This record gives sequence, C-alpha cells and structure tokens, in this order.
Amino acid sequence: MDLKLQEKIILVTGGSKGIGHAISHVLAADGAIPFIVSRDEKSILQTKEEIEKKGGKCAFAIAELTDPEQCKRAVEKAISLYGTLHGLVNNAGVNDGVGLENGNAEDFVLSLKKNVVHYFVMAQACLPYLKQNKGAIVNIGSKVSVTGQGGTSAYAAACGGRNALTREWAVELLPYAVRVNGVMVAESYTPLYEKWINTFPNPQKKLDQIETKIPLEKRMTTPEEIANTVAFLMSEKSSHTTGQLLYVDGGYVHLDRSINP
Repeated sequence: MDLKLQEKIILVTGGSKGIGHAISHVLAADGAIPFIVSRDEKSILQTKEEIEKKGGKCAFAIAELTDPEQCKRAVEKAISLYGTLHGLVNNAGVNDGVGLENGNAEDFVLSLKKNVVHYFVMAQACLPYLKQNKGAIVNIGSKVSVTGQGGTSAYAAACGGRNALTREWAVELLPYAVRVNGVMVAESYTPLYEKWINTFPNPQKKLDQIETKIPLEKRMTTPEEIANTVAFLMSEKSSHTTGQLLYVDGGYVHLDRSINP
C-alpha cells in the first residue's frame, strides 16, 4: 500500500530508541523524512546512518524534552532545514516508578514533565505548520492509563493525560483538518522493557508468564507493528480518522486473558 508519505517531514520524539527507532525506520522506508528529537546523540547518529544506508532520509536535533525552550529550538531547526512539518509523533517517555506509597510530589511533577508536558509543548510548537499542511499528530500511549499497574502513579497519570489530550486536540483542531490519534501499547519488547525484565530473579520465567497472557499468538507486540500503525495514521489512508485510541496490543487490554486457545 502506498501511504503517499514521500518527502513528508515528520518529527518523532525519542525516535532513535525502542518504539521510536522502529517508527523512524518505517516512516523513512515509506519515503517520509523522520526528524528525530532526543537527548541521546549517539543513538540518533546510529539511527540516521541505518536509515541512510537503506536509501532513506533522516535529520535530527539534540534536545532535553523536559526543557520547553530546547523543544522549541528543535522545531525551529526542523523548520530551518525543511521550511515546514507534516506530522508529529509524540513518543518519548519512561515508566519511572513514581508510586503513591513510596513517591513524592517533586518526583511526581518531574515524571509528568518527562512523560506528558513535552507532548503539549511539541504539539504547540509544531501546530502552525501542521495547520498549513492539514497534518497529523500521533500520541504514543500505554495500557497503564487504562489497566493501572501499581507503583507507578506518575506514569499512569501522564499516560491518562496523553489519552485526554488526544481527544481534546482532535476536537480543537477540527477546523484545520489536523487529525489527532493515539496508539496504545501494552507489551512490546524494547530495550527498556528488557531492562525491566532483567530486574527479576528469573527473567525468562517472568517473560514467559507475561507472554502467556497476550491473547493473540501469546507473544509480544513488535515495535515494527506499532510503527506500521503510526505510519498509517500519518498517511492519507487514514484521512477520516481522528480522536481515536488504537490498541496495538494483541488483544491484551480488551480480550479475556483467561482464554487458552
């Protein structure tokens, strides 16, 4: 399917690691130009090299996303290079374990800055160009906003905020035909997920226990499967889809996990 993304400039936060890395690769493979914004220069340069070796295009800005001014400067760099933007993928974030019982207000607020405040800042900075192009925003979300997890109040609150902003922006931006959707992730084996798994005494046993609860094929969702959905939502092929939260999770959130096919 031709998604007609050729030469579309799409800003991807955290676009050089995990799910963001896959999103950058899939967009580039479809002819778009991912503009990666992250603080990790090493992984950005590696991702850029990978994409260019495959014949794609990629650019970047180094920025600490908890700093609104650095976010704005990153967008300014994209505009200086390309003159416009066609899409924004708000992806960067971390499940940092700030819980109710053992957390504190300072860490809670910092977690919101890491996980949802920059979604707002980046969207606001990109908005003039998205309006010009009838562009699209995709917010990457998490099952934690719906299911809870325990011991991660701040991340859950941030992810709930992402869901609410997706619907709120979809309404606010209707007059400009800017579409806003969310992609909800459950169990996807990224480097961060692997790091978490390895905190258990028997990582493989824990991984097996989780996979048996994923209804479709008893396996993790791949980052590429999530990225494919993001590319679709960025494209003209989803031209009448807005305000939706799409669960790319093998049925993890909504299907009965007691089923053993």
